[in-house]
Amino acid sequence: MTTTQRTDGAIVDWAFYRAGVRDQKVGSFRDATALAFAGEGFVWIGLHEPTAAEFASIAEDFDLHPLAVEDTIKAYQRPKLEHYDASAFVVLKTVAYVDHAHLTASSDIVTTGEVMVFLGQHFVVTVRHGHHGGLAALRRELEQDPERLAFGPSAVLHAVADRIVDTYLEVADSVQDDIDEIKARSGR
Repeated sequence: MTTTQRTDGAIVDWAFYRAGVRDQKVGSFRDATALAFAGEGFVWIGLHEPTAAEFASIAEDFDLHPLAVEDTIKAYQRPKLEHYDASAFVVLKTVAYVDHAHLTASSDIVTTGEVMVFLGQHFVVTVRHGHHGGLAALRRELEQDPERLAFGPSAVLHAVADRIVDTYLEVADSVQDDIDEIKARSGR
């Protein structure tokens, strides 16, 4: 496998980063992991709704805590930060505004999902649940800023959290627009 995007299974993308630059010469995920744990850089793997079987080898490769792995597979967790011996586990709730032609009492206005992040000294594993909150555009943006990405896995976590919070603000603005429309229709 090369460090280009995969669309089969739960893996959305993975890469090995050396000094903040995606190293296209690393030919396999196993090689990338070995280089990362040798202190050569870090690995970022992104998944979407993995099954237990799809996530098992990743959990083993990075020695992820079994309780955090269980939470990742089950999804629908509360936002949290848990620290384990060699890693941290973060759950962030994502939101998306549901566009609609006319607002009714039964209209869905906001949908939720989550992004889970495992963070270690030499790796970051992001797991997305839901149909929004994708991280491909964020990864591309970070790859255009090697100086920032050179800070390693913590830079990825910061960027993911920042993007999710920015989305909260966008959704809040859209909901406020709905409220204003309802008030205007009701003459208030």
